[in-house]
Amino acid sequence: MTTGLRVVSESEWAAWYGSLDLAFGGVPESPQERRLWRDLVELDRSLGVWDGSTCIGATSAFSFRLSVPGGALVDAAGVTMVGVAATHRRRGVLTSMMRRQLDDIRAGGEPLAVLTASEPVIYGRFGYGAATWQMKAEIDTSRVSLSVPPGTDDVVLRYAEPADVHAACEELYARRVPERPGMLARRPGWERHGLLDPESDRAGASPLQCVVAERGGELVGYARFAVKPDWEWQGPKGTVQVRDLEAVDPAAYAALWRFLCDIDLTSSVLARNRPVDDPLLQLVSDVRRCDVAVRDSLHVRLVEVGAALEARTYQAPVDVVFEVEDAFCPWNAGRWRLTGDAKGASCARTEDAADLALSVRELGAAYLGGVSLSSLAGAGRV
Repeated sequence: MTTGLRVVSESEWAAWYGSLDLAFGGVPESPQERRLWRDLVELDRSLGVWDGSTCIGATSAFSFRLSVPGGALVDAAGVTMVGVAATHRRRGVLTSMMRRQLDDIRAGGEPLAVLTASEPVIYGRFGYGAATWQMKAEIDTSRVSLSVPPGTDDVVLRYAEPADVHAACEELYARRVPERPGMLARRPGWERHGLLDPESDRAGASPLQCVVAERGGELVGYARFAVKPDWEWQGPKGTVQVRDLEAVDPAAYAALWRFLCDIDLTSSVLARNRPVDDPLLQLVSDVRRCDVAVRDSLHVRLVEVGAALEARTYQAPVDVVFEVEDAFCPWNAGRWRLTGDAKGASCARTEDAADLALSVRELGAAYLGGVSLSSLAGAGRV
């Protein structure tokens, strides 16, 4: 077998994307989704591995900016659309794509690579560490009440067509990005992703709905959601499925959640991809009735250790030497001295004795501040 790895050309798009459909189960996406991804995918950052005329491996990267501690937005490659044909497993196809991709990312000057993993066990060997975690909550609204802060009743809510208010919602989202490490600044075109709502994905739920929160005529929050009706002998038991919710202050935030928990003919609110420290947990009367679960979210890979650690700030003054192991990107291996505080940081090579020894995977896990080095040390990984 001879294989070739190369950047995907325009004429190869259909075969390349078709290989991803097959790798992810063989169910074709809706025409709406396919058009969106065709417009968003950066062909010059898309790689394919070919066995003759057949694409048997694929990966791509989006050009993002990632918020880091301190509020800066740092260039980051958003690794995506990774798949290998089931007929070509265990032949080094994935490793060859990861090797070429990280080399390209480094050559392009991006100090970070990030991804969300369909199977998280895969990416640790390429230096990615789980840096953020997402919470799922299914609130039993028949048993849970909300304790809202002062000012909640002053917030005005109204239904709006998602497309009609989308530009304003995107502006509000952009204001929120520097406030939470790990959020992605959306490039032009990505606003369409928030409106993606193919009927084939609804599984009996309504089309996408939107409610905006306003104070004095100014937008202070929004929620996008769908309602999935259901009935039993005793009466209605529909579910509100929350897709996105952002607000600029506690009152607007609480007003939106109170609305979602009070929609007629429903008895539960299902929210996925919420941060693990979401204030929602402080609003509910009984967290046990919220069926909370946690899983990994954003995986971070430091492509250039020095540049990445200099790009963020540190709440407390720090002066530490790391001994970094990085077999896959050996230019990162060795000792680095990090000094910094809330105003800035410096990270440079050093021959000084190391205070900590860890792999680049653990460094990536701790990078955004959501995973502590002490917890990693407690697991024997630092």
